[in-house]
Formats: sequence, C-alpha cells, structure tokens
Amino acid sequence: MSDLNGIVIINKAAGISSYQVVSAVRRILSCKKAGHTGTLDPAARGVLPVCLGKATKIIPFIPEEEKEYLATITLGQTTDTLDGEGRILEENQGWKDLQQTDIEKTLHKFTGLIEQIPPMYSAVHHEGKRLYQLAREGKEVERKARQVHIKEIELLGIELPYIRIRVLCSSGTYIRSLAADIGEELGVGAHLSKLLRSKSGPFKIEDAITLEDLEKSGPKSILPLDYPLTYPRLCIKAEALNFARNGVVLYKHNFQELPYNLKESLKKDKLVSIYYKDLLLSINKIYFKDNNSFECKPVRVFV
Repeated sequence: MSDLNGIVIINKAAGISSYQVVSAVRRILSCKKAGHTGTLDPAARGVLPVCLGKATKIIPFIPEEEKEYLATITLGQTTDTLDGEGRILEENQGWKDLQQTDIEKTLHKFTGLIEQIPPMYSAVHHEGKRLYQLAREGKEVERKARQVHIKEIELLGIELPYIRIRVLCSSGTYIRSLAADIGEELGVGAHLSKLLRSKSGPFKIEDAITLEDLEKSGPKSILPLDYPLTYPRLCIKAEALNFARNGVVLYKHNFQELPYNLKESLKKDKLVSIYYKDLLLSINKIYFKDNNSFECKPVRVFV
C-alpha cells in the first residue's frame, strides 16, 4: 500500500455506490486511506471527489458551495423511492395536457429558499439508523423539513412525459424530492429518472475522470490536497517550521511578509492555510489582539 496524498475527482457511473467507488480507487491506486466528500446516490452519475491519505483531513474544510445537477424527470408516475428504482405507487395521464408554459411557471415557483422533507430512502440518520434502513424494513418515520436554496432552475428540454432540467442549489438539496414536488405542483405526480451531478463546490465534471481512466492514468490524476482550499495563505519562516509541525501556537514574528489586509480578507471562521514554501502544514485560526498582534492556533495539522 502506498502513502498517496491528494484528491481524485471521479466521474461516477450509474449503478455503483459512493462507497464502492472509494473502494475501487483504493484498489487501483494501492492507497491505504481514502474517503469521498459527499454521497451520490447509486443511480446517479457525475462528480464524486475522493480524498486520499492526509487529504481526508481536508474534507471538513472544503467549502460547502453550490452544487449543479442535470436531471430528467418522468411526469405522471410516482414511486416509493422518488426515483426510477422504486415501486410505482400511482400513475396519472394528466401530463398529456401539459403545456411548456405550465412547466416553466411551476419550475419558477421552486426557485429561492424552499422547504424539503428528506426522502425515506436517504442516508439521513434517525435514532441511530439511516432512513433507508428503516425504509427497507417497511417503516416510515416523521422527518423534519429542511430549508434549502434553489438558486437556478433551467428547463433544458421537453419530450413528454419526460422533462430535463438544470438545477443550481445549496448543499443538502434532494433532487429526488424536488422532482416529486414539481410533479405534485403540476397535479400529475413525478419521479426522478436520471441524475448527473455536474458540479460540487470547486469540483467540476470537466475535471472528473472515470474509474476506467484512473486505471490507465494512475497517480498522475491526483490533485494536490490543498486544491479546494480558499483560506488566506500565510507562509512561515524556516525557524518556525518545527513549531508548525508540532501544532504549537504561532505568532506574528513567525511569519514571512503578511498581507496588508489580512484582517479584512478573513472569513467569519478566521481560518488560514499555513505553508512553508509550497508545503501545506496546517489550517489555523487567528485570534487578533488590541495591539494588532495575533495568536495563530492550529485546527488541523497535516504533516
């Protein structure tokens, strides 16, 4: 087993779970440790970033930015899983009377902040169990609605009973639930029949590779572990290297030239990336003092 550190952006095929993708990446690269940044349903395709080695420590710090999906929705048919994998519950031929304007007006209603109830067939926890485990036991439990942000919905095509849409949304959005809700609003019911995740935060489908391609390219496809980080970058002096490696608090005099607008460039969490030359050492949090000095305390050390 090798000690690889970095990120591989996989273009996941349909019919394979996110866990199976991670296992395949570990096998192909002979990597000891790997983990994905966020589950993609087995039936879905598209962007699934896999972190290797020390890059698994980066996962909590990857910005939870918007996600983009390309979805095909089947109108007039509802299922118990909200997608094409489930048992058909109801069929409605009302889709034959729908006009493009009806669909466009309905899609517009779902832009902005909306409430979603997580599907029973999802990985959400309920009293120590995943919802999908309860669903497979024939149980249904009450789920709390969650607020998500649908930034954009674009109608890409209509071939009734199918419609194709592009969705730009916040993390945590269930496209299966969105498809079912669109069908309900149209009065005909619907389920999600195809799904492609084209973007997940800083990771894009154009940069993703299939498992088959990874077999050929090997480690050449690995991105550096700091690829998705957006925190201000601070470089330490050589004499402070051991301090940083050992997780010791750093001070202003430990750094090389600092950005003049450091305080203003920080986000609410006040996190920064600490480097020695081009080597990422840690992610730290800055605490400013009244005299313009500061303490820089480690949150996660990578070396």
